[in-house]
Amino acid sequence: MARNILFIMCDQLRWDYLSCTGHPTIRTPNIDALAARGVRFSRAYAQSTICGSSRMSFYTGRYVDSHGAAWNNFPLKVGEMTLGDYLRPLGRQTVLVGKTHMAADTEGMARLGIDPNSLIGTRVAECGFDPYERDDGLHGSGPAGRYDPKPVRYNDYLRDLGYAGDDGWDDWANAGEDEHGNLLSGWLLRNSTRPARVAEEHSETPYMTRRAMEFIEQAGEAPWCLHLSYIKPHWPCIAPAPYHAMYGPADVPPPVRSEAERAQPHPIYQAFLNSRVSRAFSRDEVRDAVIPAYMGLITQIDDQIGVLMRFLESQGRLDDTMIVFTSDHGDYLGDHWMGEKDLFHEPSVRLPLIVVDPSPAADATRGSVCDALVEAIDLVPTFVEACGGTPQPHRLEGRPLQPWLHGQAPASWRRHAISEYDYSATGAAISLGVAPLDARLFMVVDERWKYIHAPGFRPMLFDLAEDPHELHDLGADPAHQAQCERMYLALAQWGLRQSQRTAISDERIAAMRGASVRKGILLGFWDESELPDELLHEKWRGAREALR
Repeated sequence: MARNILFIMCDQLRWDYLSCTGHPTIRTPNIDALAARGVRFSRAYAQSTICGSSRMSFYTGRYVDSHGAAWNNFPLKVGEMTLGDYLRPLGRQTVLVGKTHMAADTEGMARLGIDPNSLIGTRVAECGFDPYERDDGLHGSGPAGRYDPKPVRYNDYLRDLGYAGDDGWDDWANAGEDEHGNLLSGWLLRNSTRPARVAEEHSETPYMTRRAMEFIEQAGEAPWCLHLSYIKPHWPCIAPAPYHAMYGPADVPPPVRSEAERAQPHPIYQAFLNSRVSRAFSRDEVRDAVIPAYMGLITQIDDQIGVLMRFLESQGRLDDTMIVFTSDHGDYLGDHWMGEKDLFHEPSVRLPLIVVDPSPAADATRGSVCDALVEAIDLVPTFVEACGGTPQPHRLEGRPLQPWLHGQAPASWRRHAISEYDYSATGAAISLGVAPLDARLFMVVDERWKYIHAPGFRPMLFDLAEDPHELHDLGADPAHQAQCERMYLALAQWGLRQSQRTAISDERIAAMRGASVRKGILLGFWDESELPDELLHEKWRGAREALR
């Protein structure tokens, strides 16, 4: 049983941008060391490829279709249980440092009379966490004001250090300057080659690492689950010195793409190809500018994980803490002629996932790679079991990873992984003329095949064995119709699962069977003679005797 849980999440980190997952040039020795101490899951998938909806699945242990927070700023409805609701009864403080991208269901809270300033109200509004420091890292400002108008503690921190102005995130941590001292926005892709104006030790990643260490030190002997949620390497893609110049275009793998992909593309794929960000990342000059900075931000995270591991060791917490390293989704970075993460190719939907279980039961698997199909929703039940609890399958749709961590392959495991994408808020839905309720995509992947169901359009299909880079969409090929039908049937079976009966467990239902008849609800009996002795109330015995 783990005393503590350190749940580290990066934002928009591709699964293959670590040296332990095969990147040819990036340096991530501290993350690699975690993989050497634990299990690296090579086929882990996000439940969605957009920040908010993916994270809500991580925190609830439920599919997007179940929790309903299907895109950024779609509220997580009041009543959805989250990680803290499962772990606090098991004696674990459940604390946040960094990002959740959760939008609170303020209408639901008002309807139920929940005071947002109360302890319960804070937890409902903060995705179940006690926010030691909530910072979604999206503090851009423009002529219409700031994107996130709430006060930012990080801005206060920078101002206290002497950085001028009230908008340090936008003016210092995510901005550069030219040779004449002019301010250059980190949002503009050509500025990615410049160093951020902030000193490295004052940039976001070291700051959040220090805040995490402050919490751990403050917690003392009280067991905890700490979600350290870095905003990087998410855009703006500008890194502080020396990380801005650590890599160059020669360190960037060539893009995975082909002209054939653009010849007769699926209409939804075409709509995303037409987006500004995809058109930008289809240009080599953009990739050569942005990706080295992206890699530098990853190596900065790696260095800070090294700082954090040494701190845990000094506190005596390294050997009793379960450590998870992952990301909420990936980034196309120009692969398949796309930027961002709007579809289901592997660079977007596949996750880096490393789990270090401190228990002796996991000793046999240290440094191993597990190829089982794993989903983001598996982490909550894994944490529950690590803390000595029993996962609740009527609420949690994932499965604990302990069998794989302990070298005991389960008798049965999922044959398919599912991811969902609600594109109703995107320009693609507008250009395709798709109503919000119809703008949904579903991915089903098994050991070999990846199938994308697109209501109103033909499916997409990729053969991952023959076409591992997903360059040939077989969804319109009559020769693969049977394969499409097989995968659609798997999706249909998933859609028929029980997902909304969360207020009562299977065990309670089983205990209810026959309870009403034992309490005098006697349906279908003709007279007292048909009642077995155990159902015959004392007051009716005279009537049965009279029948004899």
